[in-house]
Parts: sequence; structure tokens; C-alpha cells
Amino acid sequence: MNSMTKAASGVVVGVDAHTDTHDAAVLDDCGRLLATRTFPADAAGYVELLTWAQRFGPVAVTGVESTGSYAAGLVRHLRAQGLEVREVNQPHAHTRRRRGKSDPIDAEMAGRHVLAESSVVIAKDTTGIVESIRQLRVARDGAVKARSAALNTLTGLIVSAPQELRAQLQLRKTTRGQATLCARFRPDRWGLHEPVHAAKAALRSVARRVIDLDAEIAALDAQLKPLVARAAPRATSLLAVSTGHAGTLLVTAGENIQRLTGEASFAALCGASPIPVSTGRTDRHRLNYGGDRDANRALHMIAVCRLRYCQRTRAYAERRTAEGKTKTEIIRCLKRYIAARSTTPSRPTSTPAPLHRRAVRPSPSPAALGRPEPRDGPLDIYRNVPACLCEHER
Repeated sequence: MNSMTKAASGVVVGVDAHTDTHDAAVLDDCGRLLATRTFPADAAGYVELLTWAQRFGPVAVTGVESTGSYAAGLVRHLRAQGLEVREVNQPHAHTRRRRGKSDPIDAEMAGRHVLAESSVVIAKDTTGIVESIRQLRVARDGAVKARSAALNTLTGLIVSAPQELRAQLQLRKTTRGQATLCARFRPDRWGLHEPVHAAKAALRSVARRVIDLDAEIAALDAQLKPLVARAAPRATSLLAVSTGHAGTLLVTAGENIQRLTGEASFAALCGASPIPVSTGRTDRHRLNYGGDRDANRALHMIAVCRLRYCQRTRAYAERRTAEGKTKTEIIRCLKRYIAARSTTPSRPTSTPAPLHRRAVRPSPSPAALGRPEPRDGPLDIYRNVPACLCEHER
């Protein structure tokens, strides 16, 4: 990959984003700091920032911190103007010990990271269907956590409730069944000074919270299902790839999958890339504990489910076990292979070719697997998932 200065000439802009303000620094292609300035974090501030930066020359590339949170609006504005945006990490601790910590310094270091091509990646595109999926998933994850907390609270209240209430609730063996009974309680509002009626009121309140959260999660699932099916129809039609798993992988990859340099890049992003731990006569790899842990969990659940229900996967596991591999190592291999085959995109003819450079065997058709042939969606990023779930030999 050529350096930025060779690919395009112009100034480099570094941005340190915050809730209310964005600090920007302009550097020339030799790394000289030209100016720094603070702008409000709103639509007018975005226009003012770009106009100010263009006074020093054409903007070749912009390095921005927090592209998915504080700087999401700025990134959308810059991309709408046809500018290239790179996401950069925070300054290293060594830099902060030498130069100190301030917003203008952080903005300058963001620009220098772009010039040096150190820890920079193309920012995710947040203007498409994948961003819609991400937002709905954030709401659903919050509801799931709140429901778990409510169920735990309900269990604690039942344990400490008066014996007469506990005897009634013992008719149901599950916590959800007990929540249904608790929601029917009718406490005496004038007798709350008595522990029995106070316990009924508390149990009824928490139980209704659980029921409301169940309805909220079901509504979000109904909204997510068509969106994920539209973005990745082939993935959602496969065994072990649910709407949640496909949505997680979509959000991790992003709308603009071309920002990934290859299948190894996506595997590292999911924490599925093997880490060598070889020494002497020992030659082995361990799990990668970095990357997006939600995507790693999705790959893990797909692999575990296939190990249980897919005969080909079980045959692969038996063969690898005979070779001396442990179950953890076998799952690691499956996760890595699933991530490798997940990076083959299906794009319109006007977009670049798939990113991976190594040749892969053609995927078996759904008809050969006994499944209906689904139609391609506009963002069918994971159309070759059938190969990664049914073939495991490199």
C-alpha cells in the first residue's frame, strides 16, 4: 500500500473529537504543524472546520479519533464532501509523558499517525443498513441486560419473601413462571406497612418489568429479522447462523467491507486469528484474546452448534482429534476458517472485486445442501458462509 503522500498531495487534518467540541490540527505533507483550532461539534462547526482546513491547501486525508461515537457526525459530513477519513488510535502513553496531554496535541498526533500510517484504518460507513442494524442491536442488548437484572432481583425477593407467598410461588418451577404469578398479585395499598403486602407490591412491580422487557425484546427482534435477512440472506438461511449471529458479524465488518485488507484482517478483527506459542520442538497456536469479543462469540457459537448437529463438522473434529489436537484447538481452527470464508462479499458490478487474494474452492450450492436458493441482498457480505460451515480443510 502506497503512503498517503505518494497517493495524493495536500494537507493532512487530525481531529480529536469530544461531545461539545472538536479540535483540529493541520499538517503539511512533510509533517510541519501549520495550525490548530477548536470548533463546535454541530453541523455549522463541521462546515467551519472543513472550510478552515482548506485554506491551507487541498485536504488529502483526515485522521479522526472516535469515528463511531463523538465524531460520527463529522465523519458523515467529510465523506459527503468526498474526503477520505481514517480512524486513528489515541496517542501512546510515551507521547503523553513526553509532551503532555491536551486536545490540540491529540489532534496533532492524529494527523501524524496518518502521515506515518501507524495504527490507522478506514473508518466505518454509518450511512447504510448496517448502521440501522447496529442501533437496533444496541437497544436490544440493553433490554436483555435489564431483563437479566430484573430476573435476578425477582429471585432475590422471592427467597426473602414471607413463607405464605413462597408457598404460592413454589407451584411454578421456573423464574419466568413465578414472574407470571407475581404479576397477578394485588397488594393492599393501605396495608403496605405489613411485609406481606409490601412483598406483593415489590414482586408485582419487578414481574411486570420482566414482562414489559420481554415484549420489548420481541418487538426489536421482529424489526431486526427483515433487516439482517436483507443484508445477508444466505447467512441467515444456514444452520447455526441466527439473526443475532449474522447481525453481529455485519456490525463488526461494517457497511464498507472494502476497508478490510483481506480475510486475515477480518479474522483478526473478530479475535479469531491464531497466535503462535511455539518453542523448541513444540509447534502450536493459541486463541486470540483481542478483537471484537461479540463477533468472536458469534463465531464460537456457530462452530459449537455445527460440532453438535453437522455430521461433516463432527468428522472433521474426529480427524483432528486423532492428529493430537485438543477440543479448544479444533474450535479455534473452525472459528478461523469461518472468519476466512466470511470475507467473500457479493457486490454490484460497479464495486471492486473481493478482497481476498488467495484462491478458494467454489462453495456448494444450497440445492446440493438440500436448502432453497435465496436471492442475493444488497449487502450480502457473507454469501460464502456455506463453504465455511461444510468444508474445513485448507
